[in-house]
Amino acid sequence: MTRKIIKSTSRGQITLPKQWRRAFGTDVYLIEMHDQSLTIKPLDIDVAAGEELLFDAERDNNGKGVRPEEIIRILKKIQHERD
Repeated sequence: MTRKIIKSTSRGQITLPKQWRRAFGTDVYLIEMHDQSLTIKPLDIDVAAGEELLFDAERDNNGKGVRPEEIIRILKKIQHERD
């Protein structure tokens, strides 16, 4: 396993090392939170084509991110409307 310690920016962003990004040939990643850890997996966009993209910062918010709490609030609202 290759490891690297990286520091997030003041905005909470991290950069994956270039050699890692090149190794997977994609710029799309699936990030999962598990208790006290994060898993980052390269995502083949052709395989994921059947999945629904909930949020794209470029498309949906002029390139600005959205706080996780806001996304959770919106998802709960959608769920409530469906019930």
